[in-house]
Amino acid sequence: MREPLEGIDASTASATSATSGLSTASTTSGLSGASAGVADIPEHALRRLYADYRVRQARSLLSLMPREAVRPLYRRATQAPTSAARGGADPMDVIVSFAETLLPLPPYEVWLGDFRANPEAHWADLEGSADVPSPATPATVDTRRVRIRAQGWNAHLRGFRDDDIWRGFIAFEDVGVVPARVHRTAVIFREDSLDELRARFRDFESASLEAFLRSSIS
Repeated sequence: MREPLEGIDASTASATSATSGLSTASTTSGLSGASAGVADIPEHALRRLYADYRVRQARSLLSLMPREAVRPLYRRATQAPTSAARGGADPMDVIVSFAETLLPLPPYEVWLGDFRANPEAHWADLEGSADVPSPATPATVDTRRVRIRAQGWNAHLRGFRDDDIWRGFIAFEDVGVVPARVHRTAVIFREDSLDELRARFRDFESASLEAFLRSSIS
């Protein structure tokens, strides 16, 4: 049983638990063209998106807590058997990691099933969060499988928000080589929203993607 959170009343804790759930109640109805590549996003990128989801939920919990409740929570976090503080982690990382354990977050397999069934709701959650991919830590937000010169490639859209603008580049992964070779373009996307960024990526025809691949290799 999870311990009660100091400084959060029952109604706030209930609301926090509700928002930490999945997106199946979303009003999105089916996949748009910009969501077609969800099934092609590689496992390592999906796990990164899941980790980011957990961090967003933990930060949302902390934002609801009164300031005087943060210090006792941090003290509990440092005393936890698996505390990140033992490795000299940043105090904010320590408390965020601990907050993740206090929330009824779904395991990866459950989250993944919901993400694939309701991708637009998850992208909307990412779009509206303060914790979005940054220039230093871009995230894979779409993938297209393409054949260029009879060779298979995964074209990954790597995006991040820079102030109020979404930017991105394409990382081409050679699926026929182990370990895979990856060639990336310069930052070539600049859109007002994540949805527009992904739609623009989907608009490129194979000839355009081939040209970008050539430029990234040369």
